[in-house]
Amino acid sequence: MLPIKVYRDGELELPQSIMTIGAFDGLHLGHQALINRAKSRAEIYGVPFVVYTFDPPPKVYFQNQSLLTPFAEKEKFLRNMGVDYTIVASFDEHYASRSVGEFLVELRKIHPQEIWVGPNFYFGKGKSGTTQDLNMISKTFEQPVVRCSKGEVISSTRIRKLFQGNEADQAYCLLGRQLTNE
Repeated sequence: MLPIKVYRDGELELPQSIMTIGAFDGLHLGHQALINRAKSRAEIYGVPFVVYTFDPPPKVYFQNQSLLTPFAEKEKFLRNMGVDYTIVASFDEHYASRSVGEFLVELRKIHPQEIWVGPNFYFGKGKSGTTQDLNMISKTFEQPVVRCSKGEVISSTRIRKLFQGNEADQAYCLLGRQLTNE
């Protein structure tokens, strides 16, 4: 398998693509469903598949949440999922102050035919950007929430709570991985 091509925000330019945007902390089953959906669309169109993500994830930066997946692990996981390009934005005070317009200018360089995001997706300073803003540059689709067999939403927040409650087996199940005893 070829190594994944990783770029910093603003570096990548493509004539066309399908992309997904998200923190993807944990790369849990919900994230995997979103990434797989967008990847299948890229395969249909025969264009590169781009994942745009953040290091650290915004909740880790703003809310001091625990990090579920260090970037090196995230990169390996994305490579195994068949991602062509990953853009990793260094999430800090400067990046968080970017306007909606600045983010859209960057995305235009990648020429996305479609953009796929998770539920309740916001971007830009103060979470002022919405999927309607993304629709100005590309067709934008929102992946519905993914639920576990008990009907509960799979989310990074829920997984963190499971780890904090010493319910690692359940957390790893939602991550789609096996608990290892290393």
